[in-house]
Amino acid sequence: MKQFQIGQSATSKRIFTAADLREYASLAGIAEEPRAVPGPLLGGMFSCLLGTTLPGRGTNYLKQHLEFPQPAFVGDELTATVEIVRLRPEKNLVNLKTICVNARGEIVCRGEALVFIRDVE
Repeated sequence: MKQFQIGQSATSKRIFTAADLREYASLAGIAEEPRAVPGPLLGGMFSCLLGTTLPGRGTNYLKQHLEFPQPAFVGDELTATVEIVRLRPEKNLVNLKTICVNARGEIVCRGEALVFIRDVE
């Protein structure tokens, strides 16, 4: 099993386009295109980090809690970060803080995730 440490983090950046929101609306069966980046797309940024970077491939999502203090808009450069805040090696569990900010440093999404890491490569 990989070695993890409290405070270890991973970050990614993304800019959602109007086409991304149209595609989301189409896939979700929403008639009207969203005016702000939908929560599931922001949550997907965390999912990508958790499954590819920290903890990495083989991570199993158990729980997630997200809050959206203000909207993220098309064209905003968004930075998503996951940070390990608790390790429970005896249970193969990791708790992570999740946060997404816009280019002005304003929080557009924050929360926490609990993942199972026994099968992480």
